[in-house]
Amino acid sequence: MSAVRESKSPSGVVINNSPNAQQLQKTALPHLGLVCITLSKEVRFRTITRKRYLELPENQRETALKVIYRENLQRLDLALTFCVRNSIQLYRMSSALFPMSDLEDEVGATVLENMSADFAKIGQRAAKLGIRMVLHPDQYVVLSSDSPQVVALSLKILERHARTLDLLGLPRSSWSLMNIHGGKSQRSDQLVDVISELPENIKSRLTFENDEYAYSSSEILEVCQRTGIPLVFDAHHHICHESLDSYDDPSVAQMFYAARETWANPDWQLVHISNGQQAFGDRKHSDFINAMPNVYREAPWIEVEAKSKEEAIAHLRSWWLR
Repeated sequence: MSAVRESKSPSGVVINNSPNAQQLQKTALPHLGLVCITLSKEVRFRTITRKRYLELPENQRETALKVIYRENLQRLDLALTFCVRNSIQLYRMSSALFPMSDLEDEVGATVLENMSADFAKIGQRAAKLGIRMVLHPDQYVVLSSDSPQVVALSLKILERHARTLDLLGLPRSSWSLMNIHGGKSQRSDQLVDVISELPENIKSRLTFENDEYAYSSSEILEVCQRTGIPLVFDAHHHICHESLDSYDDPSVAQMFYAARETWANPDWQLVHISNGQQAFGDRKHSDFINAMPNVYREAPWIEVEAKSKEEAIAHLRSWWLR
């Protein structure tokens, strides 16, 4: 694989780690992104269940979280090293890096704050390497829920992730985005209302993604247009929702370009790709990517949502980015 190409991070740092960086820059190939972990054991993270945490004596909880958080920060740093070695400039961090950090006891939150210097070093390293770091909060984030309790929990989760990005020193912009789904269907007005009240450290990073069930590409696009939130277009979700038989159906390119218009900086546009496991329209993700929308050659950033992770990226480069 080629080395990391020359780029400028939002902090203005110009990086050139490769003798052929200028050649790569001229080709303007899409950046393919790694999602959370590797197929190999190189990038893995520790966790603890809520049940196990609450079983610990109160005087042991802080120490237990310190060990897990510190080790996961070290592994996050190793993930950056892995990305450099494999010429990957987009990394989606796991949403479970710092378990129990949003509990009401505030133990985890305090541990994180006390590790702020360690966080800052990793964020600075990512900026120097030109690696874009993003997040996809878990499925429990439903801002359009009918339940005030669910909305409150969703906001708490987003606040926790925004705090992590702030500790890393990552910009409050869609460069360091937090991507979520629309949630409960036919609640666009409520979704717009909730977004209007979000604090700046969340709203400035928020993006929405179309899904197979509740919010089609056109439906979530309308929400994005009303709120100024960028749309992360997922071609596979689109073909599943619309029961299409090709990534090159005209509506795919149409939605790709419509999504681009929601990005204040089109060079930051992010899209997702996955393939069906058993059939083209299968919602389950396959190990590798063997079909791509032609319009995705114009995408600056692509998250590869395939089970074989880094091997899927290498495979995609071997036949698509040639």
